[in-house]
Amino acid sequence: MKQLLTHTLALLLVLALVASEASAQQFSKRKQYNSVGLTLNGMAYFGDITPKPSIPSFRPGATRPNVGLNITRRFAPRISGRASLSYGRITGDDAKAADQTDPEAKYRYNRNMNFRNDILELAATGIFDLIENRNNYIKRPDFVPYVFAGVGVIHHNPKGLDADGNIVALQPLKTEGQSSGYSLTQFVIPFGAGARYKLNKSFDIGIELGFRKTFTDYLDDVSTNYVTDRNQLQSDAAKYFGFDITRGVAGTYSTANQAGGQRGKSNEKDWYSTLGLSVNYILAPRVRNPKFR
Repeated sequence: MKQLLTHTLALLLVLALVASEASAQQFSKRKQYNSVGLTLNGMAYFGDITPKPSIPSFRPGATRPNVGLNITRRFAPRISGRASLSYGRITGDDAKAADQTDPEAKYRYNRNMNFRNDILELAATGIFDLIENRNNYIKRPDFVPYVFAGVGVIHHNPKGLDADGNIVALQPLKTEGQSSGYSLTQFVIPFGAGARYKLNKSFDIGIELGFRKTFTDYLDDVSTNYVTDRNQLQSDAAKYFGFDITRGVAGTYSTANQAGGQRGKSNEKDWYSTLGLSVNYILAPRVRNPKFR
């Protein structure tokens, strides 16, 4: 997946530079325009608390809504820039995903962890159209596939459901015995592909699949190992989520021998993705007529 990300970003950069250089002199400011859009997506997560800790692992039942607003500026026949603000939720639950018969995932069945995380994302992305438009917005193509990549920042706050049915913020608990809590603000790299269709002079509709490469392994509050002694955890809530939530099922390891054992996979960062629809309204540019003297 890292190679795919690297190759995708490199390809987008090369294509953008070539296209910009070739078309800069042929696309006047009179043909540039802005649009505003609304998106409605399904949001999914890939990390320690998915059926398997890898990108191909996907559980539709864990998908949650994501909504967003964006503004896009058309700069060249193939190049646009987009600023977006979105809000959505990711979830995971070992009780619904882990398989106690799988020797590679048995520890996850015992872990019995659950979480939800509401994510606010602000992103700036470059869009490269696979079909160019050298005309104004009125004569734009009816159907345009595209790819995109950029940079973003998120604010997140993982929470879990305790034994009494209460929703508890997990970061302050330091469930893996950390000396300090992980940051709730993180950078992400958004990239993906989509297509838009011209409804009429002023409206486009579209479909888009996007991935977010993150630089944290704590979207789900799970990353490394259990503490060696449950008394290292500073509160009852921390002990519950960090140690005592384990099933302790006969035939698998129990709380007595999980101390210091694997709780997550710290060598793999968490990801999330969005898939959904958008509606975009084109803000017709003002045409300035020359003044007569």
